Amino acid sequence: HVQLVESGGGVVQAGGSLRLSCTHSGYTSSRHCMGWFRRAPWKEREGVAAIDSDGNTSYADSVKGRFTISQDNAKNTLYLQMNNLKPEDTAMYYCAGTRFLLLSANRLRPSQYTYWGPGTQVTVS
Repeated sequence: HVQLVESGGGVVQAGGSLRLSCTHSGYTSSRHCMGWFRRAPWKEREGVAAIDSDGNTSYADSVKGRFTISQDNAKNTLYLQMNNLKPEDTAMYYCAGTRFLLLSANRLRPSQYTYWGPGTQVTVS
């Protein structure tokens, strides 16, 4: 039974930072891809950042240079360091995983992921 649980969301002023964490259980795969997605009110879910088991990363243009995705496989934890936050970053953030490696063009597509966490809210004022 796979479980993903996000934490670290909150309210922060513009220009501030947050670090999101996603702990996962029952999800061990030597080959995998994990990602962060977000959904703002009245908008579709969009990919923010992704990382695979080879360490390859992908970022949405809107967060490049501000967000960093990383993973600690020993702790079964995925991270998203978010710096210089903007009001437009306000959204519910979700982590997701798949047991497959994905082409770079597909890493930020929600449809490519099987497992999802319940989300954590980030509000930038």
